[in-house]
Amino acid sequence: MCGILVVIGKGKDGELVKELSKRMSHRGPDESDIYITENGHVLSHERLSIIDLQSGKQPIKGSGKAYMVHNGEIYNHQQLRDGVLKDHVFRTKSDSEVIVHLYEKFGYDFCNMLDGDWAFVVVDGNDFIAGRDPLGVKPLYYGLDERGRIYFSSEMKPIADHCKTFSTFPPGHYYTPKTGFVKYYKPDYEDYLQADQDLNLNLIRETLIEATRKRLMSDVPVGVLLSGGLDSSLTSAIASRLLAESGKKLQSFSIGLDAEAPDAKAARKVADFLGTEHHEVYFSVQEGIEILDKLIWHLETYDVTSIRASVPMYFLSKAIADLGIKVVLSGEGADEIFGGYLYFRNAPTAIDFQKETIERVQKLFTADLLRADKATMAHGIETRVPFLDKAFLDMAIRIKAEEKMPKTYANKEKYILRKAFDTPEDPYLPQEVLWRQKEQFSDGVGYNWIDELITYCSSQVTDEQLSGAAVEFLYNAPTTKEAYLYRSIFNKHFPQTSAAQTVRKWIPKWQENIDPSGRANAAHVKSDLATAK
Repeated sequence: MCGILVVIGKGKDGELVKELSKRMSHRGPDESDIYITENGHVLSHERLSIIDLQSGKQPIKGSGKAYMVHNGEIYNHQQLRDGVLKDHVFRTKSDSEVIVHLYEKFGYDFCNMLDGDWAFVVVDGNDFIAGRDPLGVKPLYYGLDERGRIYFSSEMKPIADHCKTFSTFPPGHYYTPKTGFVKYYKPDYEDYLQADQDLNLNLIRETLIEATRKRLMSDVPVGVLLSGGLDSSLTSAIASRLLAESGKKLQSFSIGLDAEAPDAKAARKVADFLGTEHHEVYFSVQEGIEILDKLIWHLETYDVTSIRASVPMYFLSKAIADLGIKVVLSGEGADEIFGGYLYFRNAPTAIDFQKETIERVQKLFTADLLRADKATMAHGIETRVPFLDKAFLDMAIRIKAEEKMPKTYANKEKYILRKAFDTPEDPYLPQEVLWRQKEQFSDGVGYNWIDELITYCSSQVTDEQLSGAAVEFLYNAPTTKEAYLYRSIFNKHFPQTSAAQTVRKWIPKWQENIDPSGRANAAHVKSDLATAK
């Protein structure tokens, strides 16, 4: 929804902070504002107007002297207004305003009251609190400059060359000068032994429907990223039904190298079945190669799989923005929760399987969530992810691991999620899509995309350069020519060691070929629709 930048400490020129904030103006093309407190702290905000288009300008002042900036959405803001905050006078209708009033009423201990995706900073005199949502759906970085001033920013760009050290703000935490980092999000599922819930297909279906319903909260039109895979197709099916209740039609968007790409064909089937207003976007391998430099600047990562998948998402987001859509739903998180990646078939035990699902969920902010946010926000598009709703996640990840393991159901990944929506009397999706084999997004747009991308990268990097990578890149050195090229582009934009240390590589377990492409797994079948149940 926005980009935030806050500098805690005196002496930072407001006009300079404004210029730094503009480095991420793509996150908030609708409005920009800045406030300098009487203590010299600076709060800056780049706004993408989603809720309360008229009066939701930030920074937002509380009832006293506290000011707040926020990126994201608080889906339970009306319940909070009507409940624990009913005695507060609100200046706006913005969902964001509840944050500053929760701080005023409860001090630091309020993050668990928020249901949504968010990063915020509240400044109150010389006191402050910064927080990030439980899973890191919304990005946040923090850093220190040579004068000891503390910076908080939605992206690295505004702070990388002004801080001597900086890092990723950990999800599920808040930070104050009195407490340091505090972990507020402590779900039961973090103990892998808590995977003790019996299977309830109705509960899976009903909880995901409610998670999607929340994420349709908007004062602007909402669309959906439809790849034709299970997760985005279910999200589309649910959203389409919910919007139809109020007489609205869902707009869906897919992308591929051409009309015959696996995802394009499957998405077309889903759109026809659901009756969405469907848009297909195509890009060429050459166009993808030409935007690598700009894309890596936006993404702030050199992770191979994130870059591969972000290229099509970047082009798709541009097309969506051109149509005036500001909010899209996406299917991130389902593969991590239910063990949907093909390598999960090779998990040696149920405990290993469960541990890996938990770890993948905890690391989502370093890969898929980073990609989903930054590739779309490059064009001022906010992405919402129903599968990572707290209530759905807490329920689904605690289902007994044996019920989620592919080997339990003839090696069909995410079987119980598929079965929960296999309702013949009122079908959500065509059978061939509901039971389609997993395709990772970077594969599904067309197999030639990755193949030709790897070939191009190999032509740009010599054997000598790759052999010297460990000397050139002292931290997390690349081991392939593709990774070397991405790392070189990243270092051009972000040469700081701190920047390199924010990146985590996505590497699949339990398979010989560690290339992150789904096709690297021996279980992959090269077909666009797999129908075996």
